[in-house]
Amino acid sequence: MILDREQFTNRMPLSFAEFVSLMAAAMALGALGVDLMLPALSTIGIQLKAPNANELQWIIDIFLVGNGIGQLFYGPLADRFGRRPVLLWTLSIYVLMSLLAGQALSLNNLLIARFFQGITVAASAVVIRSVIRDCYSGNKLASVTSTVLLVFLIAPVIAPNLGQWLLHFMNWSGLFVILALSGLLVCIWVAARLPETLDPAHRRSLRPSEILAGYSYVLRHRSAVAYTIATTLMFGALISYVSTVPQIFNDAFKEPQRMGITFSVTASAMAVGALINSQIVERFGMRTVSYWSLRAYIAVTLIHFSASLYFNEGIAMFTAFQAITMACSALTTSNYNALAMQPMGALAGSAASLQGVTATIGGGIVAATIGSFWHGSIYILPLGTFIAGVLTLLLVRFAERQSS
Repeated sequence: MILDREQFTNRMPLSFAEFVSLMAAAMALGALGVDLMLPALSTIGIQLKAPNANELQWIIDIFLVGNGIGQLFYGPLADRFGRRPVLLWTLSIYVLMSLLAGQALSLNNLLIARFFQGITVAASAVVIRSVIRDCYSGNKLASVTSTVLLVFLIAPVIAPNLGQWLLHFMNWSGLFVILALSGLLVCIWVAARLPETLDPAHRRSLRPSEILAGYSYVLRHRSAVAYTIATTLMFGALISYVSTVPQIFNDAFKEPQRMGITFSVTASAMAVGALINSQIVERFGMRTVSYWSLRAYIAVTLIHFSASLYFNEGIAMFTAFQAITMACSALTTSNYNALAMQPMGALAGSAASLQGVTATIGGGIVAATIGSFWHGSIYILPLGTFIAGVLTLLLVRFAERQSS
């Protein structure tokens, strides 16, 4: 049964805490699908007799390609058929693809399953953001988004350590079983507890002309586009940290065994940043909180760049700077995400699709660009994140001029 906004408010069976937990669990599936597998790549290559070690990168890349492609379609589908059916069907297929991937006997078969894993799990990010926008607006939207995105933001930091730990008890096929069980649990949770949140008055046709008109409206909204690109830059800077840190600890510090401590500290800092944002954003507003946190982000990365360039930076100093940087990132990114979605109430699905594709592909490009300059010097990471922060500031100023 579809509930209108008033019925939804009165009859939502989930408490606020359960609602946020379910949204976060669904959104985390995509990050787990990437980062849980990282420690197993070499083992997979040996067992599946990959002819070239570089081909193992496609186990991650093909998942991300599928994820990016899938996000284009789920917004219009969710705007037409509702959030629940799209989420339940895609989660079910994701579980099946995860099990098939775990049983793959060749690298090609694994890559095919991973591609469809990525396509199906893409619905989680798109539909979840649509559900949140259906239920909340304004500063409350930013508060909820901050709490939900906390899991999405820290998963790339925690999941590799989790995958490494699980490999002590199971082989690489077991990791795909873990992914399948995770998807199944979220699917059951959605089926049992989440009502339809799409207002019947906001259902849209799947006619190509109407889909294109919806996308055109989103792309013409200059402030929403600017905030989307700002989110992409900040997310790309985060991914550059995750992808560059192994090289920093291997090549610069020569102590790879201590990398896990830094990951744990920075993940905790991000959690604190997101928690603080969820508590203060309703009082001070999205723009005010993100205004100060972005400037703090730029200042910290500039100081870190200078320290790493002119001093012999050690692990303790690196970890401290990155912890503060990640806390500022958590305070900033969730507010920009909410500001991008704020004007898209009637087109939440289409907006979430376009914004998701931009963040996934664009964030990867930003991270790859920063990583391409790595030559053994630590200062490359803070320099890249500083530039991302400055570009974000310019975009935000543009967005605020447009909305004023």
